[in-house]
Amino acid sequence: MSLGKRIFLWSWLLFLIGCAGYYVFHSDEFTPRHIIDFIRRFEGHLLAVYFLVSFLRGFTLVPSTPFVIAGLLLFPENKFAVLLISLGGILFSATLIYFLSEFLGFDKYFEKAAPEKITRITSKINSPWGFLFVVAWAFFPLAPTDLVCYLAGTTRMNYLRFIIAIAMGELAICLFYTYSIGSVNVLE
Repeated sequence: MSLGKRIFLWSWLLFLIGCAGYYVFHSDEFTPRHIIDFIRRFEGHLLAVYFLVSFLRGFTLVPSTPFVIAGLLLFPENKFAVLLISLGGILFSATLIYFLSEFLGFDKYFEKAAPEKITRITSKINSPWGFLFVVAWAFFPLAPTDLVCYLAGTTRMNYLRFIIAIAMGELAICLFYTYSIGSVNVLE
């Protein structure tokens, strides 16, 4: 691995460890209410800040659900914009993770750490049912979508199939949030 890749990898890992530590020790700050309070600090540019936060969230690997809900609570009159911004941020993150997994050598790491599992997952992801496997994974709210993005990247799943599967699964769950949770104002 080149020096540039190692520096990038270690910097990103340290950043992730810092974010994970902050998330673990301050998890109460990652509620929709606290996210709204943070975004409201930028009163004149709320939608732009929400857009930026939604896209940058992918670098931290923090789940997108609280951000989607926060957007719905911030902009109840503009559900479609929240849906598009949320989905765009999720797809940006998925693409980033997909391509960085191989660049950073996660494929080699996973192949050494758990070769049997990688072989099994590779066959599932690259099978005719692989598309539906990724759609279901992305839709299921308790499964970390970032993990399937790493696996798809390391197993070299066709990118177009991968991103469409992620989009379908995440669109379904975001639509559910938008039209079920978005119709209830939990802040009142």
